[in-house]
Amino acid sequence: THKMARIDFAFGATERITQACQTSLRQYLAGQPLIVYCTDAGRLKAFDQKLWAVDEAAFVPHVAADDPEAADTPIWLVSSDLPGALARAPAKVWLLNLDDHCPPGIDNVTRVLEIVSDDDADKAAARERWRLYQAAGHDMKSFSLSAV
Repeated sequence: THKMARIDFAFGATERITQACQTSLRQYLAGQPLIVYCTDAGRLKAFDQKLWAVDEAAFVPHVAADDPEAADTPIWLVSSDLPGALARAPAKVWLLNLDDHCPPGIDNVTRVLEIVSDDDADKAAARERWRLYQAAGHDMKSFSLSAV
């Protein structure tokens, strides 16, 4: 049977990249493999750099999905060929989408995490992604980060 992903939208982040790093740290500590996807190389690099410093006490291991160390690393960064990366990823991998568009080929992903800041452009892009996910029949959930 064709399984749909669960899509979790977290709204109200102060800053999308910072929140993405905190979310990645949480998933890593929980033992949850994660792919972080963004076709914008600059944004992915900003995330990469911030992830090194997300928590003084915790190093969050992450590499590009095509890195030789990827098989032994819980967090992969992917800027292109997401379906290829997903094909090599652990079965229960989650996807953190930092792209402005819906990630391709997510039918076998258990869960997709979306982080939305209060930035107007960010919110507009997120609303569009929400509509497309919903139209594709995914299981949609939304949370407010500001309430936490």
